[in-house]
Amino acid sequence: MKAIWNGEVIAESNETIIIENNHYFPPESVKKEFFKTTETHTTCPWKGVASYYSIEVNGETNTDAAWYYPQTKDAAKQIENYVAFWKGVKVTE
Repeated sequence: MKAIWNGEVIAESNETIIIENNHYFPPESVKKEFFKTTETHTTCPWKGVASYYSIEVNGETNTDAAWYYPQTKDAAKQIENYVAFWKGVKVTE
């Protein structure tokens, strides 16, 4: 699977985990140079508190377009620190 935004592959892995129709990419598959931590957090009742990244590619920023769970609840341990995308990031094979 590949995550693509603004013409750039920002994550690529054959080991994504699909939960609630989102592909979660292993942390080592994410191209860190395109990601910037934000102060945004949301809470999922069964996964825990999510943290967000903005994606910066070719001079453009997609704010809070990626999220991950740095410390999941027990039911979601398999995606701890894995990264998922939205806000126009295309996830494709």
